[in-house]
Amino acid sequence: MKVLVVNAGSSSIKYQVMDMTDESVLAKGLVDRVGIPGTTLKHEPTGKDDVLIKKDLPDHTAGMKLVLEVLVNDEYGCIKSMDEIGAVGHRVVHGGEGFAESVVIDDEVKKVIRDCFDVAPLHNPPNMMGIEACQELMPNVKHVAVFDTAFHQTMTPANFMYALPYEAYEKFKVRRYGFHGTSHYYVAHRAAEMLGKPYEECKIVTLHLGNGASMAAIKDGKVVDTSMGFTPLEGLVMGTRSGDVDPAIVFFLMEKLNLNSSEANNYFNKKSGLLGLSGVSNDLRDVIEAAESGNERAQMALDVYHNKIKGYIGNYIAKLNGCDCIVFTAGVGENGIGTREEICKDLDALGIKMDTAKNKVRGKEVDVSAPDSKVKIFLIPTNEELVIARDTYNLSK
Repeated sequence: MKVLVVNAGSSSIKYQVMDMTDESVLAKGLVDRVGIPGTTLKHEPTGKDDVLIKKDLPDHTAGMKLVLEVLVNDEYGCIKSMDEIGAVGHRVVHGGEGFAESVVIDDEVKKVIRDCFDVAPLHNPPNMMGIEACQELMPNVKHVAVFDTAFHQTMTPANFMYALPYEAYEKFKVRRYGFHGTSHYYVAHRAAEMLGKPYEECKIVTLHLGNGASMAAIKDGKVVDTSMGFTPLEGLVMGTRSGDVDPAIVFFLMEKLNLNSSEANNYFNKKSGLLGLSGVSNDLRDVIEAAESGNERAQMALDVYHNKIKGYIGNYIAKLNGCDCIVFTAGVGENGIGTREEICKDLDALGIKMDTAKNKVRGKEVDVSAPDSKVKIFLIPTNEELVIARDTYNLSK
């Protein structure tokens, strides 16, 4: 079976076609600026030259229609007809408490996705647009929703509840959900294979470090805790997100800066993090370059960034009562040589010691721990699309 994986953003559509007989990628691509003048589609068929198509597209249905035309193109397509696509897997950011695993999409599933629009306004609405566009164009195949939140639904109330009046949870489902679940799932399972132990017997801390960043503590095959919460704002310092702050700061700054709720949300989600601290950029590479050039605010931003991650590592090892390995993944985790080194520095008391020579690598699956490190340190490139494709295939047999 061939599976089409779709990740629809507010103005973009990422896609990948995989042949599940050997899990090979036949093609992948990105439609950018959907509904905005200057729309482009970059199509990358395996074994053929890349293709760039410039064509304004009014909406996601038009975008998906162009994607499907490209996939069956005689010159640069990857399949002869759409009949070869056996199922479509959709990345959906928020599934609430309703789903602890991937599901075939029906009207009830779509209702749950819509019900989460309030808590994931930047992600779930475009995810739904992608689903409905694909269902309109491909009505005779199964469509599967793979939720970012599902992997974390094994958390117990001790870790997912906030100390708020219980009505906040009872009436509005205010609790910690966690995100980046498909990435944490993939690298945790690979880490178990690298350890040579059953996944259900491992204690693993995963670090998904990108412009958005989160960590997870996994014990005996279940997520014990994760850093993102009710929304992706909680937790680590990120490119533009503040991560953990004293809640009173929100009200204080709303009053001092005369911000309404929407403006405050923008302040903490889009103006904070590395960008807000450094005043340089939301891109860690730019902040590092500025710090190396003597920019003191950039160096301070890096110190706060590293310190927060170290704190979560200690927190999670305590909750796991030990640790077999920590895993770095995503853009920064996979490529940030100096960042990984700074994070692991002075963690000897936790049994974490890095081999800095082995660590001088980018984007490869490798063990970078020192020979005498009690905790293994793995670098594992994530593969969220493969997780989505596997779940879709298994639910569509």
